[in-house]
Amino acid sequence: MGDSQENQQQKNQAKRTTLMLVLISGAFAAILNQTLLATALPHIMSDLDLSESTAQWLTSIFMLVNGIMIPVTALLIGRFTTRGLFLTAMGLFGLGTVICAFAPNFGILMVGRVVQASGAGIIMPLMQTILMLLYPVEKRGSAMGMFGLVIAFAPAIGPTLSGWLVEHLPWRSLFYVVFPIVVVDIIIAYFLLRNVTERTYPRVDVLSIILSSFGFGGLLYGFSLAGSDPEGWGSSHVIISMVIGAVTVTWFIFRQLKLREPILEFRIFKYKMFTLSTALGMVVFMAMIGAATVLPILMQNMLGFSAFDSGLALLPGAAVMGLMNPITGRMFDKFGAKWLAVIGLIIVSATTFMFTTMTTETTFAYIATVNAFRMLGVAMVMMPVTTAGLNELPNKMMPHGTAMNNTMRQVSGAVGTAMMVTVMSNSAIPEQGLEGAVHGVNISFLVVGFIAIVGLIMAFFIKNPEHNKNVA
Repeated sequence: MGDSQENQQQKNQAKRTTLMLVLISGAFAAILNQTLLATALPHIMSDLDLSESTAQWLTSIFMLVNGIMIPVTALLIGRFTTRGLFLTAMGLFGLGTVICAFAPNFGILMVGRVVQASGAGIIMPLMQTILMLLYPVEKRGSAMGMFGLVIAFAPAIGPTLSGWLVEHLPWRSLFYVVFPIVVVDIIIAYFLLRNVTERTYPRVDVLSIILSSFGFGGLLYGFSLAGSDPEGWGSSHVIISMVIGAVTVTWFIFRQLKLREPILEFRIFKYKMFTLSTALGMVVFMAMIGAATVLPILMQNMLGFSAFDSGLALLPGAAVMGLMNPITGRMFDKFGAKWLAVIGLIIVSATTFMFTTMTTETTFAYIATVNAFRMLGVAMVMMPVTTAGLNELPNKMMPHGTAMNNTMRQVSGAVGTAMMVTVMSNSAIPEQGLEGAVHGVNISFLVVGFIAIVGLIMAFFIKNPEHNKNVA
């Protein structure tokens, strides 16, 4: 009897592992695609004869549509089967990739990016929801750790791979690399993916979808524009989109609180641990994405490194974060999130302040080493606090939890990038040449350092749930 039970458990574990590989491959392709394009923009600009502000739309539109799709995923998860939704999302993503690969002009390339993003926006929260429902509470840390490995690895490989590809091949090769991963994943998912989410058939509130799109879209666009527009926060486009975003998000929130079946469940914030972990995740993501944007600018424009070199400098950090995520996941299952988050944020704060003393003589080795230690700190915080927050939710709230988590992370990534680029531009001292420009970078890291300290104080309020104490 014991043997058959053990065999059954092994079969379940094998099924879960296979499913996990399918989901993680999909997420890997989506995130890799998001980060590939940044390094290639100069090549696309010269090939299609675009200005910098026009080309920037290729990354902005992806982020925008992604940000619009994420809040709607909770509704989609309630209406469609897990299999159907995952295959549709990957299908859309694959179709968008093909359109981009063969786009004859900028307009078609933009259409491809929109189609890609509409699929990618569903993949991430859907994947997190499936993982949280597949694994029992005491094993979720390890599962989310594996998921974190992908989130860390893809953005790091992205700029380095992209830098190498565009130096040796046409920029379209970026999409040729992503497409086979998508095809293989769709084939495997078709045969192996089973339905794990419950269909509740929530009512579709059209006004909520419109408000969500304009609200989150407006905010994300405003923040990403503030980081790239020469006028920064003073630009009329930034102000208009921020105002539209803020007003419609407020309207959207009030409407959700009145609806019996909201698209995004804001009452979820009554779970204190979920609220705290979401806020902490936003702080760390802000610090991580902001640095990933500012360090390549510093290295290429101020320290004279190539695009490939700047991508290479971020690689050790991503490798550390990727390797640490499964380990911190296991540690979370054993000891809970509190002390992992506290130690992680001490490391993030200390290494961020180490980036405030850079000069034009700063070496490649210094940037790569400090960033690697910084990402070790990020790995200790990111997945454990996300899992701790989601663990507090009942299963029926899980789709809303993952959708909310991803939405807030997307917003904080845009905020962090815009804030760091703005502070960097405004604090630069033009009359001091390159030294003055590096001074701007130092000040931007100083601001992020203080934000990390706020996160560290918040980490002391994390409570470890009972099951961790029992396991430990």
